[in-house]
Amino acid sequence: MLIKELKALLAKEVKLEFRNKYAFNGILLYVASTVFVSYLSFQKIVDPPTWNALFWIILLFAAINTVSKSFIQESKGLLLYYYTLAGPQAIILSKIIYNALLLVFISFVCYACYSLFIGNIVQNQVLFMASLALGSIGISSVLTLVSAIAAKTNNNLSLMAVLSFPIMMPLLITLIKVSKYAVDGVSLSVTYKYLLVLSLLDLIVLTLSYLLFPYLWRD
Repeated sequence: MLIKELKALLAKEVKLEFRNKYAFNGILLYVASTVFVSYLSFQKIVDPPTWNALFWIILLFAAINTVSKSFIQESKGLLLYYYTLAGPQAIILSKIIYNALLLVFISFVCYACYSLFIGNIVQNQVLFMASLALGSIGISSVLTLVSAIAAKTNNNLSLMAVLSFPIMMPLLITLIKVSKYAVDGVSLSVTYKYLLVLSLLDLIVLTLSYLLFPYLWRD
């Protein structure tokens, strides 16, 4: 039953995205323009900490713009309609899966644009790609759950910013550390434990979303 509901809800998310292409194109334009402005300001960046920090700042704001619309843009009537069609677990998981896939794609587009304009100084590409994928899943999971909480208030975007940042701090600290190791060319045999920590953080957020969202959904 859960799998069937997930498939239907994911299909719905994809159809809505294709109908509202301006939103997706706007995010891509935001990423490209932000990277280009960074290029005009810095030209080439060869200092690893600066290169790494600027990349994650750009990607973090792109992620907020991407995922913030998950629940905030949907009316109460539409959410009530969902309540009659599917269980809360299927709804939150479908939102997280879709946002994670979308953010993984945007993160790789951001990495390509960033490498083109700012330069690519990453020495361990496999480690950096893994941190991008795991980081995108974790960030999208946190922001999706926070978006569901913020949708219950009148001050949606402000509350989302306040709630999401402290929750994401452990994830961001680990991500910056792993990606810095990737830039420096540290081998996987040394950094695998950090990838494991990222995976566990993603799993914790997914589990909490699965367990807590039904209580929020009943409200």
